[in-house]
Amino acid sequence: MGDKTKVQVSKLKPGRYILIDGEPCRIGNITVSSPGKHGSAKARIEAVGIFDGKVRSIVKPTSAEVDVPIIDKRTAQIIAMTPDTVQIMDMETYELYDVPIEGGVADDIKDQLKEGINVEYWETLGRIKIMKLKGE
Repeated sequence: MGDKTKVQVSKLKPGRYILIDGEPCRIGNITVSSPGKHGSAKARIEAVGIFDGKVRSIVKPTSAEVDVPIIDKRTAQIIAMTPDTVQIMDMETYELYDVPIEGGVADDIKDQLKEGINVEYWETLGRIKIMKLKGE
């Protein structure tokens, strides 16, 4: 998969992204415990899934490497809407995507979507989510 890269745990920051159980998540909080007598410092990372909104947490040594998703942020125009999906067209490639409204659209903009407007969407690991409306 070319959609991810490795990053050392000690370099992660809140607001960045991490893969937990194969799910791209936004890091909300990182707490680092001091090293024990024989061990290394451990980081507890709490993050929220981009697509499912579930809170996940992992504990890793700060020296370990973790997978971080590469998120492609692009602009598209809404071409058509059904009760369950939004069809968008990428403004550079003109590719069409059908995005499910449930899980594929940020909750705070669901009721503002309409045909003809531009949106920013994120693509990672073969999945798409419409994140925000783009100004004219």
